[in-house]
Amino acid sequence: MRQRHDYEGHIKPPGIMQVKDMDDTDLLLLHLLEENSRVTAGELAVMVEQTPAEVERRIAAMEAAGIVRSYNAVIDWEKAGNGVVSAIIELKVNPERDYGYDRIAERISRFRQVRSLRLITGAYDFQLMVTGKNMQEVARFVSEHIAPMDRIRETATHIIMKTYKDNGNTFFEREGGERIPYSF
Repeated sequence: MRQRHDYEGHIKPPGIMQVKDMDDTDLLLLHLLEENSRVTAGELAVMVEQTPAEVERRIAAMEAAGIVRSYNAVIDWEKAGNGVVSAIIELKVNPERDYGYDRIAERISRFRQVRSLRLITGAYDFQLMVTGKNMQEVARFVSEHIAPMDRIRETATHIIMKTYKDNGNTFFEREGGERIPYSF
């Protein structure tokens, strides 16, 4: 059996996928799973012209490599009657010597209220998506937990009033036959 090596010459364990090992079929599978993670291996196999067993093997390898991190449902909380308030919080941060933004990002990501956290370009350094039961809970979270953290210089909170599209999923329904005005 031929051994595979990584770029530094180390032997790679069999079955562990590396990014450089991915081909067009793997990329297509990722796009299809991102669009609908409930599609079966049999349905995926037809779409990518592989056997169901090969599709399952490829997905398992991408899961093991941490490329596929999780499978999530997209919930319309407004329809569910949950009443959750979401907000985008922008942060200006002083990065740490030798660690940059990573340590502060790790600390912030541990809060259950933080749904997503991104390093961004522009006037602010981080963008957080947070949730709470109401605006007061979101404001309290920011003022008591985020703003006082070391290295946080400034915060800006934007309450989300309505979500129209999230992760490629639209949250509005048109009446049958309703046309959207379109111009060039």
